[in-house]
Order: sequence, then structure tokens, then C-alpha cells
Amino acid sequence: MRKLLALSLILLGGCSHESQTSDINGLWINQAAIDSAAQGRPLLQTIDAHGMNLEWNIDTRNGKVQFRNAFELNEGQLLPKAPGTWAIYHDGHLINELQLNGKQLIQQPTKTYAAQVFSRPARSVAGARTDTNFRQVLNAAYMGGQWRIVEGPGTGNTVAFKDDGGVTGLGQNDRYELCLGGDCANQGAGNDTLYLGKGDIGEGWIFVRHGKQLEIFKAINLSLPDEIPQLTPGPRQWLLEKQ
Repeated sequence: MRKLLALSLILLGGCSHESQTSDINGLWINQAAIDSAAQGRPLLQTIDAHGMNLEWNIDTRNGKVQFRNAFELNEGQLLPKAPGTWAIYHDGHLINELQLNGKQLIQQPTKTYAAQVFSRPARSVAGARTDTNFRQVLNAAYMGGQWRIVEGPGTGNTVAFKDDGGVTGLGQNDRYELCLGGDCANQGAGNDTLYLGKGDIGEGWIFVRHGKQLEIFKAINLSLPDEIPQLTPGPRQWLLEKQ
């Protein structure tokens, strides 16, 4: 009797473990894009190379998903397709398939996009909008650490970019935001851009990242006042070097 009880407990434990490891509920971020960008590469090119989507937020209990790219939030219905595989529908049309591979969630390739790899974030931001977790992990990996102003106003000062979008040591600015795509990318005409400001007042800048060096240029608008802005690099304002 004891042997049968022990065997039953082992089988139940095995089923519980299998269920736990196949659970995709919760947040997943495009960690591959972050890891590649963290090597000091151009940001928009790196994100584009790893696919459009930045995050998945999955609610398996209600069969719902939210997924965000650089400029919009989308929603869909989640339906199991096969063990470890789920189908995503939007307005009744199949748009994506997700497959669990160990600790990675794979967004299957389509005719338009290559496969994308997502991982669970090491930490999540409670109550945050859907892309905040990706953005904060990216900020920490891409802009984190201490930088020294090599040339420009405040030469010799230490600059710190925080993962929540705060910045210190860069003039009067206390906020920054990296452009990940959408209108800001179109206006930048392929250049990497970021927002720098103090409180609610700020402006767009163009930056160039090469390894441990970061150049920040004034953004010159070539468009007429009634046209969509088209920005091009102007005079360099700062040259930063990561310490």
C-alpha cells in the first residue's frame, strides 16, 4: 500500500512539474535584441534585425494576449494548438504562433518576419504599460553604467542614465527616452534618436553609438513648418565615453 502511495505521489509530482514548465503565462521580452544592442551597436538596426515585437503579455487563463512593437499595442486571442505550441488570432485571423523551447518563447517565422526569441524578464514593473519592462531592461543594458563627458559642455563630468528614464550629469536634463521605432524613427530618417529634457520640456537629439563611445548631435529639421519633421545631424554637442 505504501509503495502504491509513493508511486502515486511521484506521478502527481511529475504532472505538476510538466504543467509548471509548460506555463507561458505572464511577461516575455525580446532579450535577444537587448543583448545584441548592449554590445554597443546602432539601436534601430539592432531592433529591426531581431523582429518587430518587443514584449508579449500572456493571460492563459482567459486566452488573451497583448503584444507591443515600438509604436503600438496589439491584442489577440490565445488558443492551444499542440503541446508547447499556441496560436494567436486577431479579428478571427491567425497572425502568429508561439512555441515554448525550454526557458525561451519562440515567435514562429512568417512570410514577413523571421523567428523571434523572447525570455522572461529578471524583474517586472507592477502596473506598468506593456513595453516598460523591455524598455527598462534595454536602458540598463544599453545606457547603464557611468559615462564621462570627453567633449562638450561639462567636460570631465560623470553622466548616469538610469533604467527608469532618468539622467544626471548631462546639462540641465533629467529625463531621456530612446527612440525604438515609429514616428520618431521616421523623422530621424534612419538615424538613432533620443529625447532629452527637464520635466515636461525637452527636444529630440540624434546619437551615434560605437562600442563604448556615444556621440550626441543637435537635430536639424530640414522640413518646412507645415511638413513632417525630417531630422539630420547638426553640430556635435557631447562625446561620452563609458567607464
